[in-house]
Amino acid sequence: MAIAAPTMNDSGSSTAAKLLTAAMDEFNTHGFAGTDTNRIARRAGFAPQTFYRWYKDKIEIFVACYRAWEDEEKDALQALFDRDAPSEALVEAGVAHHKRYLMFRRSLRQLSIDHAVVRTARAESRLRLIGRIRDWSGQPEFSIETLAVVQFQFERLTDALAEGEFADMGLGEDAARAEIARLIDALRA
Repeated sequence: MAIAAPTMNDSGSSTAAKLLTAAMDEFNTHGFAGTDTNRIARRAGFAPQTFYRWYKDKIEIFVACYRAWEDEEKDALQALFDRDAPSEALVEAGVAHHKRYLMFRRSLRQLSIDHAVVRTARAESRLRLIGRIRDWSGQPEFSIETLAVVQFQFERLTDALAEGEFADMGLGEDAARAEIARLIDALRA
């Protein structure tokens, strides 16, 4: 996975970045339940005890991966907004990003139900995204509640498209893609 490495100024930045990248690869391949800290460390090229010099536990590195995932999505969407790309390009970028991290997203949804730390991290992430949506829209008069509704629709529809849920029901995806584009267009108006 091409997850963005953390930016650190200490001598351990390479170790932390390698652990984070390895963790995302493990979570995205095996899910949270199928990943353990020893495999993360070994995948990064370190002895298992190295993991605990940088992260308290698997939840902590999962949340760090989530933040890196969020930053990667933000950068991709920001680049499209900066060049005034059509809404359809934003839809495709969102779906592609969710699809690229399919197993990780599945783990995120489950852990946000089961684990308070992940649930809090997800709420904080959503609030940051709502702030970016407000900035991207150029319309500060939108309430946080209104933008939260848009954000949830974007997130849920994007996940459903990435997961192939419409195809599972024998349905096309055009209506879902068009609805996401409509939401984006309404924010841009």
